[in-house]
Amino acid sequence: MNDALRPMMKQRLYEQVLDRLRQYVVDGGLAAGDRLPPERDLAQRLGVSRASVKQAIVVLEVQGLVEARHGGGTYLVRDSLDVEPVDRMVERRRRLPDVLEAREALETKLAELAAERRTEEDLDAMRAALAHMAEEIEAGGHGIEGDRLFHSAVTAAAHSALLAEFMRSIAEQIAESRTESLRQPGRPGRSWAQHQAIFDAVAERNPRRAATAMRTHVRTVAKVRLLDWEPAEAEEDG
Repeated sequence: MNDALRPMMKQRLYEQVLDRLRQYVVDGGLAAGDRLPPERDLAQRLGVSRASVKQAIVVLEVQGLVEARHGGGTYLVRDSLDVEPVDRMVERRRRLPDVLEAREALETKLAELAAERRTEEDLDAMRAALAHMAEEIEAGGHGIEGDRLFHSAVTAAAHSALLAEFMRSIAEQIAESRTESLRQPGRPGRSWAQHQAIFDAVAERNPRRAATAMRTHVRTVAKVRLLDWEPAEAEEDG
């Protein structure tokens, strides 16, 4: 018998709801495209308020694990609910604006320099990265590795040792922002198209256009649900 939705203990209830939902998906053999029970049913079966359930669903949405369709229920996007700990999300939300600000400053200049200094080998690396990302997306992935390869190729094409060192120094934070952005619905394809625009400008040796294309791209990267999410305080259900 599937007892993942048994009544719950108090204290940080929405995080406990997350744990129960993850187990419910595992026990029920649910997969991408399957629908979760309605919030009202979940609240009744778990013995918590609908507010706790709603907070949990929002966390799953922010992490790109479910899609809440207006008037149509909540559906799995992946085959599991491997939820990131909420405390880690809170910390990432705190530092993400600074990372995105640094990315815009550095990568806009790198794109401009790449358009001035790129070689044919640099263009080949960017083409290969675009092809890799397209293959990842076509296979149903987020295109994360192709994205990384493309930005690395642009950095290399700028032929600026110091700027490249700055990029390496925040590589971990950049990877975090990349993953956060690319798991937004519809984002991988849009990101690929923006990469293509950057490539075109670099290939044409148009520094101003390359900088503008990169700035547009990084500002799109900055539009993530995590920054709109307000972590809920622990609550007591009566």
